[in-house]
Amino acid sequence: MHTSTKTAGPLSHTLKRDLPAGMVVFLVAVPLCLGIAMASGAPPLAGLIAGIVGGLVVTSVSGSALSVSGPAAGLVVVVVAAIGNIGFDGLLMATVLAGVMQLIFGYLKLGRIGAFVPSSVIKGMLAGIGLILVINQLPLLAGMEKSAVDQSLSTAIAEQFSSRALLLGLVALVILVLWERRFIKRSPVGKIPGPLLAVVAAVALDKLLPESMLAGLSDIQRISLPIDELGWAGMLQFADQLQAPGFETLLKPGVYTAAITIALIASLESLLSLEAVDKIDPLERHSPPHRELKAQGVGNLVSGLVGGLPITAVIVRSSANVQAGGQTRLSSLVHGALLLASVALCAPLLEVIPLACLAAVLVQTGYKLASPQLFIEQYRHGAKRIVPFVVTLVGVMALDLIQGVLLGIVAALYFLVHTNYRRALSVTQQGNHLLIRFRTDITFLNRDELRSRLDQAASGDVIIIDGRHAHHIDPDIQDDIMAFCHNAPSRGIQVELQNVKGTSATYGPSIGVVAQPHGASPKEDGMSAVAGS
Repeated sequence: MHTSTKTAGPLSHTLKRDLPAGMVVFLVAVPLCLGIAMASGAPPLAGLIAGIVGGLVVTSVSGSALSVSGPAAGLVVVVVAAIGNIGFDGLLMATVLAGVMQLIFGYLKLGRIGAFVPSSVIKGMLAGIGLILVINQLPLLAGMEKSAVDQSLSTAIAEQFSSRALLLGLVALVILVLWERRFIKRSPVGKIPGPLLAVVAAVALDKLLPESMLAGLSDIQRISLPIDELGWAGMLQFADQLQAPGFETLLKPGVYTAAITIALIASLESLLSLEAVDKIDPLERHSPPHRELKAQGVGNLVSGLVGGLPITAVIVRSSANVQAGGQTRLSSLVHGALLLASVALCAPLLEVIPLACLAAVLVQTGYKLASPQLFIEQYRHGAKRIVPFVVTLVGVMALDLIQGVLLGIVAALYFLVHTNYRRALSVTQQGNHLLIRFRTDITFLNRDELRSRLDQAASGDVIIIDGRHAHHIDPDIQDDIMAFCHNAPSRGIQVELQNVKGTSATYGPSIGVVAQPHGASPKEDGMSAVAGS
């Protein structure tokens, strides 16, 4: 395990960088927290609460210096399905149970669980989520509620389509696309977070554009929070809005299905994000994965208890933290404190944000998850990558997240088994001499091929079975070999075993069995003779 000896330096030095970095992450987090809640069909406040818990609670427990946690786009599909099946109260209870499971994962030291899921399956899962995100946000980009679109597309277009919302959304989307360009990133204005600029530009344009030119936005086309007071009164209102989970939902089986799904996906995404952040950490620090699972577990436990969405470590906010110069966990704590202050003290100011610009932020997020470059990259790696990738993507979109991932894992296992099956046995034949070499461990999967090779042997054949490179030979395979060897003399076949079952021996007509000492080296001369005959 690699651990860097570099340190962030004294507190006075890190404060100069952590405070501005925390402000940048806060500005990135606000539109993402609101947008993800909106995309999930949850109250906007639930997304902000999750961001606050991720910034203050998870950061306090985590061992990562730069990772930032909060509501994630990768869980949108799960949350939408959970709210539809068990209601928002049930989702909160599922989030609590998922947190408990993550704590157990951490204490069982399952922090390396991400290494057991093929990268093609993970990327296929994220690409499927990205496409779903884009598809779901396109109506909102034009000012239409998704629920109305589901009921009647023609009615939604006629009654809810807003030219102003579409204009604001497109302006936000253009800014987000431009801010990904290299020439913008390298310029001084590139230091301004793209999502923040997109939201500010949309709000400014909405205020400056006369309603005589384009009809104004309705209330359902803006952010709506259940807090209408500023300052101390707003903080009291915020405290009143904290929502406990519905404990009666524990009787619903769907709660446990959702909890397992959230725990697995959130853990996987958090661990992948953790690895990615460690790779871009300028100080090359290593974050303990088992501790991160515990931190995420505590975060989801708290978030579910106070009315927040499920939480994961999020690469978008974490990378923004690194790029802004964050040095320690203080930057993430600052971002969490600013989120709390903005919601509790000045929530009405957030209600000027049009939903269309948040939809634009999520469309761009979904595009990044399912970018064309990702498809090209998987294709270039061949069938063993592109097939599990596509199977997972289609499964996630057509069925659900868990079934899609399971289908992808099955596809990946097929290629793994097929590759090992083809590499396990090497057969070389020259005349009546046959060399069967075990190039790796032999399992029951190779039994049929070995049997068919041995069944083709005829009187006068000489067969060498070389087991030097197989550390394990399946007992069924061993039984088949020994049965063939004992019958070989009567069939006029000579068999030479080289390091099979730990010994070497020769069977054949008028030879019987000539065994070499245990562990004796194989007869290289005999192999050479066969190969060159």
